[in-house]
Amino acid sequence: MLSLKYTEKEMRIVVDINHPAHVHYFKHFIYEMKTRGHEILITASEKEVSYRLLDLYGFEYVKLGSYGKSLGEKMVNIALLDIRMYLAVKKFKPDIFIGFGSIRAAHVAKVLNKPCIALDDTEHAKWEHLLYVPFTDAIITPTCFKKDFGKKQIRYEGYTELAYLHPNRYSPDPAVISGLGLTRDDPFIIVRFVSWDASHDIGHHGIRNRVDFIKNLEQFGRVFISSEGKLPQHLQDYSLKISPEKIHDVLHFARMYIGEGATMATEAALLGTPSVLISSLVGTMGNFIELEKKYDLMYSFSDSAIALPRALDILRDPESKRIWAEKRERVIRDKIDLTAYLVWFVENYPRSLTESKEH
Repeated sequence: MLSLKYTEKEMRIVVDINHPAHVHYFKHFIYEMKTRGHEILITASEKEVSYRLLDLYGFEYVKLGSYGKSLGEKMVNIALLDIRMYLAVKKFKPDIFIGFGSIRAAHVAKVLNKPCIALDDTEHAKWEHLLYVPFTDAIITPTCFKKDFGKKQIRYEGYTELAYLHPNRYSPDPAVISGLGLTRDDPFIIVRFVSWDASHDIGHHGIRNRVDFIKNLEQFGRVFISSEGKLPQHLQDYSLKISPEKIHDVLHFARMYIGEGATMATEAALLGTPSVLISSLVGTMGNFIELEKKYDLMYSFSDSAIALPRALDILRDPESKRIWAEKRERVIRDKIDLTAYLVWFVENYPRSLTESKEH
């Protein structure tokens, strides 16, 4: 067992945000580290609602801009965002960098001769791995992660999403239901569409024939669509209109989550909501395999025509929400509070790297 004793040394820490999900991954880490007297500099690139989330949580941060949407734009902008980040953090004189698979944090940390810690749970992010792994000092992944990064890799018993959805960090707010124009007795379903323009998503796909898909779900409750891109006019009425920081409350109270978004599929499962992922990336990521095969909390399909009947079977069972809540409790018993571990790991680095490997 690791003894989570903490250092008294004050640190200057750069936390890099490259996606809206990363705001959630690190928000409690940032709160905790600031409370403990450390100085935090947040750098962030623009993707979907990443800036808006940082604003909603009251974080000060440096805007680095966007990598763009096409692969060509991303490759050109890697160097540009590296330079912007270097200029943003040089005067801060950081002691350590942390991010989720952050290419620019790894590069800038190497230039400044400072350690860089990365979280990762995305096995198929091959381009990102080529660009950040050689320059990163420690890579923290779940035990179910299928890829081996060698001596710098630390495996923990948990999931990235438990950095903010562990009961120590999160409790649902039922007020979100009335904000949707519903009552506690009104069933609703969350559907997620993604843009498929991330470098590790290019060439992949999810739900086919979206209109018919939604019509089939509607017999079991109100359907709300969360979408990375702008919805076409004929789907506008389904748009989920909430402030983005409330999405986890919505997922908690939903009758089901079904969609193309992998992170949201994991979040729903860890909140005790039946979760169905539809993606051609099925089978490539260890966390989805474990949540399905070991905990029976989510189901993954590459074909939406096969996924839909399974989803409808779950929705027909009036006890499915209760059953999923019970299965979720087993996960919570088995897994760690990732934020607590990250606080200990960063405060005690590099000794924490050695101790984590030993245990």
